[in-house]
Amino acid sequence: MVNEDSNLEKRDGTPEPQSALRADPSISAHPSVSAHQSVSAHPSVSIHPSVSAHPSSSAHPSILAQQGGLAQPSIPGTEDLSVIKVSKRRWAVVLVFSCYSMCNAFQWIQYGSISNIFMNFYGVSAFAIDWLSMCYMLTYIPLLLPVAWMLEKFGLRTVALTGSALNCLGAWVKLGSLKPHLFPVTVLGQVICSVAQVFILGMPSRIASVWFGANEVSTACSIAVFGNQLGIAIGFLVPPVLVPNTNDQDKLAYHISIMFYIIGGVATLLFILVIIVFKEKPKHPPSRAQSLSYALSSPDASYLSSIIRLFKNLNFVLLVITYGLNAGAFYALSTLLNRMVIFHYPGEEVNAGRIGLTIVISGMLGAMISGIWLDRSKTYKETTLVVYIMTLVGMVVYTLTLNLGRLWVVFITAGTMGFFMTGYLPLGFEFAVELTYPESEGMSSGLLNVSAQVFGIIFTISQGQIINNYGTMPGNIFLCVFLTLGAALTAFIRADLRRQKANKETPDNKLQEEEEEESNTSKAPTTVSEEHL
Repeated sequence: MVNEDSNLEKRDGTPEPQSALRADPSISAHPSVSAHQSVSAHPSVSIHPSVSAHPSSSAHPSILAQQGGLAQPSIPGTEDLSVIKVSKRRWAVVLVFSCYSMCNAFQWIQYGSISNIFMNFYGVSAFAIDWLSMCYMLTYIPLLLPVAWMLEKFGLRTVALTGSALNCLGAWVKLGSLKPHLFPVTVLGQVICSVAQVFILGMPSRIASVWFGANEVSTACSIAVFGNQLGIAIGFLVPPVLVPNTNDQDKLAYHISIMFYIIGGVATLLFILVIIVFKEKPKHPPSRAQSLSYALSSPDASYLSSIIRLFKNLNFVLLVITYGLNAGAFYALSTLLNRMVIFHYPGEEVNAGRIGLTIVISGMLGAMISGIWLDRSKTYKETTLVVYIMTLVGMVVYTLTLNLGRLWVVFITAGTMGFFMTGYLPLGFEFAVELTYPESEGMSSGLLNVSAQVFGIIFTISQGQIINNYGTMPGNIFLCVFLTLGAALTAFIRADLRRQKANKETPDNKLQEEEEEESNTSKAPTTVSEEHL
């Protein structure tokens, strides 16, 4: 925007920081910016990053009146998109999200980890208990688009509040199902929690992009996914400890009530923390890519056109399929693990839970390592392919050792498999954002999760029937076949890293910690050399 009024130099008596071209002929505007009076710069367009005003200096009015002078856009209620800073609040936001995601994931697996005990308490079949897990997958499919629309229309805070509130409500509804004939009530509570999950699964990559800098996004996404995996791990470990296998229905109801009260209290506390901590977005964009994303976003953007563009992206379509195969296999294994372990090791409900814990804990370690590696190397395609191949190798070894009669061997092989299988999940999210930038992170993540839920339902039902009729090894071989297909398709994905290309447009851009207590005056991201001042 051309600034021709010298009175705009000050506002309320305070010099206003400006990115103005000086009269010095040695400084010129970036070629993408026109200095003509009739042309005003879009907020996303700024002068070359090597040219900026020193914060302590003020230009003479006669200089500011030059035709070539450019002033920073200053629109009340909007962010200055030329300032790239990261907020200290970002760690609190991702931590709170990770915690209520953990709570929701615990409620997903709390029935499956002791499926034989709940079958005995409610007097229902194994398939009915499996559906308490699969309802999480089923509800996600039709609700993805409405929730993705809400994420774009109302933002992160509204979606976070809705998800944590539903998670809390579902936890308390389950307390009304402490009698053997009240199985429908526990189904209702689980369905409410499954709806809450729709407001959670698509958030990690969105939170990472909105709140974290270019060199932190993969690590932040891993931390956000970390909470979900930790919840599954606790869901494998705690229920077998809190709810012993007994035929005394009153004693069983008492122990189940303890588990339900604990999770209800935790869910309530986390809902309160979401109200206090969660903000819509930071004051300034944390990266060049996010700044451009804000500038390019349109409130009238069509969801249908966005989906069409995503499905025209062949690399993304391949990733949707391969991610679904891997995550679907993980969902099936998690749901059926108790049944498989009890099949070979009767009475080992606690150890079955510990094996599940080992799978997820090792997977969280793998996710953190891969996230840090991606932030340093940016080798998305290579890392994803290697992790996928090692997932297949781990699954084959686990399949061959499950029936050896030695639990310690199962712990080792299951942990190795989990390191890569669970560690792959955040890789898929971040790779999808790279392949689809600047499309909505919520939409790309949502489509990955829809694929995972569809394959999860298919694999859980199919593997469960195979285990019932033919045993555990044929069931696991069934998963190995599809993981082989997924590894082969991953090799055909081309590494078109669009977000990285956007960030490289300003390679020398430094992230600055944002002090919330400072005044609203902000400094331009780079400074002009001393001789030009």
